[in-house]
Amino acid sequence: MLGLILVAGIGERMRPLSYSIPKPLISILGKPLVAYTMDKLKDIDVSRIGLVVGRFSELFMDYFNNDPRLNIPVTYIRQERRLGIAHAIYRGIEEGFLREDFVVALGDNYFSESFTRFAREFLEGGYDVFIVLTRHQQFQRFGNAVVEGGRVVRLIEKPNQPIPNSYVVTGLYFFRDPDAVAKAFSNLRPSARGEYEVTDLIQWFIDNNYRVGYSLTTGWWKDMGTPEDLIDLVQLMLDDAKPRIDGDVRGRVSSRVIVEKGAVVEGAVHGPAYVGRGVYVGKDAEIEHFVSLEEGVHMESGSISRSLILEGVTLHLGKARLTDSVIGPRSYVILKNGRHRMIIGENGRVEEV
Repeated sequence: MLGLILVAGIGERMRPLSYSIPKPLISILGKPLVAYTMDKLKDIDVSRIGLVVGRFSELFMDYFNNDPRLNIPVTYIRQERRLGIAHAIYRGIEEGFLREDFVVALGDNYFSESFTRFAREFLEGGYDVFIVLTRHQQFQRFGNAVVEGGRVVRLIEKPNQPIPNSYVVTGLYFFRDPDAVAKAFSNLRPSARGEYEVTDLIQWFIDNNYRVGYSLTTGWWKDMGTPEDLIDLVQLMLDDAKPRIDGDVRGRVSSRVIVEKGAVVEGAVHGPAYVGRGVYVGKDAEIEHFVSLEEGVHMESGSISRSLILEGVTLHLGKARLTDSVIGPRSYVILKNGRHRMIIGENGRVEEV
């Protein structure tokens, strides 16, 4: 089986972070989102992985070409115009990469469940298309699949009203025959928003009597649309994390905490929390629940809770408390007092005077 990961989006709702960082390369618990997807594809023994890239292509190439843990060939496929998921899949066929069974994953999604069960059900069931579904309160943000009698009968893109017997379509799709996918794509027309929708692509298979199977994920699934989604993901991932101390703890660490090699903790860390490689937590600093400090963060003072602090950030918070925040890489934040919530892009600077 081949793997295709779609990472060409521009992440409008993730701004200001996504002005300079593609969503799939935002790190949480020491690893970019797309790397978690890559690992799950490797677990189901895909033979090659294709990345459908857009304007940030060089950043993905820099990351994956320099990652010694990869151990799998990667092919880069350009999608010059953002014409939707179905078009991105077709680009993989058009470039000659997809020549056998394949799985498509969105690079800014996270599944707590492995892909092993889904791959097995797709292969053993003899399906032409196989989709993974879930329940979600914000159904209107996603494609929805209507299931009747154990069969997918209809797909609807971003409905305005809840539909009986429907589930949200996650960003994981399996296809049997690239030639059939190319034929389906040739029959599509752009939607009202100017994109070739994956829901229309799969609907073509249903309408033409192909076997379309589905499975409901038994774990949680998260789509990274906004900075708030990143904070939610930090909490969900830390809830599942196992504590580990590899760094130098000179202060206090309590509950479930991960301290990576090269980190120095002189203050207090109350888990669940993640302290990445090369992080420094000063004696006047306190890390509270559901915080991820990525590589090289330097925090002298103050307190943080429910936040994602990205690589190389410097924090001098005084007696201030930072909550529900995402601080972009290499930013500099100086505060004195009070409670603050911030969403800051890369190389930002905030100073309380």
